[in-house]
Amino acid sequence: MARITIDFTPAAHQSAGIGRLTRESARAVLAQPSNHRFTLFCMGAPKAGRQSLPAGTIVAPLSDRWLHRIWFRARLPVPVEVFAGPADLYHATDFILPPTRARATVLTVHDLTFERDPDSAVPTLLRILKRVVPASARAATHIIADSRSTAADLTELYQIAPAKISVIYSGVDARFSPVALQAAEAAALRDKYRLGDVPFVLTVGTLQKRKNHLGLVRAFARIAGRHPETQLVIGGGAGWLYDEVSAEVASLGLQERVRFAGYVDDADLPALYRAARVFAFPSLYEGFGIPPLEAMASGVPVVSSNASSLPEVVGDAALTVEPRDIDALAAALNRALTDDAWRAVAVERGLARARGFTWERAGRELLEVYNQTLGRR
Repeated sequence: MARITIDFTPAAHQSAGIGRLTRESARAVLAQPSNHRFTLFCMGAPKAGRQSLPAGTIVAPLSDRWLHRIWFRARLPVPVEVFAGPADLYHATDFILPPTRARATVLTVHDLTFERDPDSAVPTLLRILKRVVPASARAATHIIADSRSTAADLTELYQIAPAKISVIYSGVDARFSPVALQAAEAAALRDKYRLGDVPFVLTVGTLQKRKNHLGLVRAFARIAGRHPETQLVIGGGAGWLYDEVSAEVASLGLQERVRFAGYVDDADLPALYRAARVFAFPSLYEGFGIPPLEAMASGVPVVSSNASSLPEVVGDAALTVEPRDIDALAAALNRALTDDAWRAVAVERGLARARGFTWERAGRELLEVYNQTLGRR
């Protein structure tokens, strides 16, 4: 029996994205039959209203921010076991491997956005990531990447041997399904996010450069006249580019056609997907891209970028375009809104493809990585 510690910190402090992936992966691997003894470890208690911690989670008295200052700014080699307890294998789930006494380590690298698109990162964080992530990747016994695209980036940029990397895809939760919205549910959703009673193209993601909201707004502007009742709804918190995107909407005269819904509560996402006529995800770079997978599972036609990992996610179930080609993006949006024959095929293919991405499979593959990593040491 091996003692395995999983860093649960992202799951406790982030509701979506990496937080959801960590939360679901941990739940899935714990559900697998094994003789290992698992410990969930969280750096700092969750803030009020955030995710609750599973029973037995060890909580450090210091937050991840303070521990990272100790480890990577002050460079004090305080082993994580001082806070998390002893482990035979430590799984660092969020890019950075802390000092550890564990005989084996697994590191999850979700993407290398800060290398491929450094403008997306806060400068102070960028400097730390560029120093610490390569060192963590080289020091780890084994690495988990969210996609083949990220695995290739690790090999190209950090010279990590492919044999040291395992690709484990995210799953999609069963709550994302094509069940028709009830009238009261749809009305509450539209009222909460000020959607109005019209068809809409939906995108979800924090407003930052790599999400390509500017390109999407410009593409929508080119077809807006052909679809006078259709809106573009942007769901996501305000990032670095909020002001720039808002200014572009104003300059194109689309203030009444583009809705900034703001941060979307995780509980509302399934209904929001199902309410959309089309889901658009024209990102310049993604480590995986959970939203288009969730949209496909919800029975919504998808228009996607063909960049980085996204072809791995959508396969032949979506219209894929070069994200910087505004004409191609506009044409894809127009077809997704009007071509009923294609829409029917896209929905069928999307549902079938989404069924292949399960958390049970992810948990099984993660346990296999643990077993193999422990066996190599």
